[in-house]
Amino acid sequence: MSAARGGSGDPPLGAMAVLLAFGSGAVDIASFTRLGDVFSSVMTGNLVLLGIAIARASAPLAVHALIAIAGYIVGVAAGSRIAGAPRTRGRLWPVRVTAVLLVEAVVLAGFAAGWVATDARPSGAWQLALLVLASVGMGLQSASMRGLGSRAKVSTTYLTSTLIGVVEGFATGGRARVFDIRGAALLLAVVAGAAAGGALLLVVPQALPLLPLAALAIVIGTAAFHHRAVRRSGCAEK
Repeated sequence: MSAARGGSGDPPLGAMAVLLAFGSGAVDIASFTRLGDVFSSVMTGNLVLLGIAIARASAPLAVHALIAIAGYIVGVAAGSRIAGAPRTRGRLWPVRVTAVLLVEAVVLAGFAAGWVATDARPSGAWQLALLVLASVGMGLQSASMRGLGSRAKVSTTYLTSTLIGVVEGFATGGRARVFDIRGAALLLAVVAGAAAGGALLLVVPQALPLLPLAALAIVIGTAAFHHRAVRRSGCAEK
């Protein structure tokens, strides 16, 4: 339990994961409603959609599903390269994880620029380009959480295993209650992010990318604060 919470030099993992899950819910709403009826983070869903496209001989859906999957793979590969092998010792939230999130922020900033430039209604090449950026961003976020290692056991994009863990905890009572609470919070955060994104689509669709960017900014800022505190502590000990 203490490992999952992190040491005194680690940022609050649970709250930061919830913020990232909120952002991924908003990005998925944008991609599903305006970028070709596919997801930017739920690759299982995209594989099913690819199967549907094949069965219906729907080239547009197949192309969008394949692009989303390819973009996600690129994001995971790049993020894994930056984060390096997950650590089993040392700080729970290493600097490399924050570096991956910084890259994600740059990618999503590009997504936001394109989203605004197309007045939140991209089509043609713009739609495909924004789908690539959204999927790469979500792949980077997935890789960042993997970079925390098995001690954290957290995902902010694909949450089927989180749902299983929450249900299992209630059904068996064999898990520490803190994990059930965190899992439920992640699931609610994705729903909240999707709901907030959907609401913005109805009133100010151009502002939708601000949701994941704001969540990322808070997480990166919090992580940077803790990294700085760790460095100062190390200097003081010397």
